[in-house]
Amino acid sequence: MIRAAGAVLWRDGAVAVVHRPRYDDWSLPKGKVDPGETVPAAAVREVLEETGYTAVLGRHLKTVEYTAFGKPKTVDFFSARVAGGAFAPNDEVDELRWLPVGQAADLVTRDTDREVLAAFAAAPVDLATVLLVRHAKAGKRDNWPGEDDLRPLSSAGWRQAAGLRALLPLWSPSRVHSAPRVRCVQTVQGVAEDLGSGVLLEPRLSEEGYWPDREAALVRLLEIVDGPGVPVVCSQGGVIPDVVATLASLSGLPAGDVPCKKGSAWLLAFRRPEPGWSTSDTTGTWPRLVSAHYLPTPLGAPKP
Repeated sequence: MIRAAGAVLWRDGAVAVVHRPRYDDWSLPKGKVDPGETVPAAAVREVLEETGYTAVLGRHLKTVEYTAFGKPKTVDFFSARVAGGAFAPNDEVDELRWLPVGQAADLVTRDTDREVLAAFAAAPVDLATVLLVRHAKAGKRDNWPGEDDLRPLSSAGWRQAAGLRALLPLWSPSRVHSAPRVRCVQTVQGVAEDLGSGVLLEPRLSEEGYWPDREAALVRLLEIVDGPGVPVVCSQGGVIPDVVATLASLSGLPAGDVPCKKGSAWLLAFRRPEPGWSTSDTTGTWPRLVSAHYLPTPLGAPKP
C-alpha cells in the first residue's frame, strides 16, 4: 500500500489549491510518506515542498483510499493554517490559487479532494485542539522496587518520548499538562522544555484521581481545552479510552474502539464554548467534540 498525507491549507477564509504539471491536475497539496516518517510530519513537509508555506496542523479531516499506478493508496488529510512562507513555482507545482472552499471544490480534479474539502467546511477553522497522550513505556511494574508513582521511563520509553517531542510540535502546542506520575511527566517533559515552560500537574487526570469522580475529571479536561492555545495532556491507559469514548458519546459521535498504546496520542478537536459555559448546561454551550483521531506512537520502539 502507498501511504500519503496532505492538508487543506487555509488563511483568511481561503484554501490553497495547486496545479501539478506532471499530471496536469488541480489538487490539494499532498504526497508520499517517506520511510521512517510519521503521517503528520509528511503532511507538513509536503505542504512546504509544494506550496512554500510552513503549516501548523489542526484536526484530522479524512482518510481517502483509491488506486494509483495499480496499487492501493491511502491519504490522510489534516486541516492546516499558514504560519509563514510564500509560494514560488517549482518542479512539482507551477501555480497556486487561494480560493473560497466552494470554488476550490469546483476546481480540483479528484472527487476525493472534494470530499476532503467538504469535511473541512463542515466545522469552523477555529476549533480548540488538544493532544491527549498516553505515557511512554516504563518497564514492568513487578521489576520496579519503589512506589509505582515514581516508576520512570525505560530506554524504549525515552525513545518514544523523543518521538513525541518531534511529533507534537507540528500542532504548535502552547502548554503541557500531565498526571502527576513520573513516567507521565517524563513523557512530555521535552515538549515543555522546548516551549521554555514547566509541566502543569493534573491530579484528576491520573487513574487514582479520575475514577473516584469522573465528572470532575472531565470538567477539568474541558477547562484545559477552553484555555489559550493548544494543550498537550499526558495521562494513563486506564483513563484515556474512557475520556475519548465519553466525550464522543456526549457529542453524538460514534465511539467505537479506542486504542491507547503507550507513547500514542489522541488528536481531539472541539467547538469552542460560549462564554460562561457549564457542563451542567444542556444547551450545547460547553466544548463539543468534533473529531477524534488516533496517532500511533511515533517510534516502533522494542519492548524493554
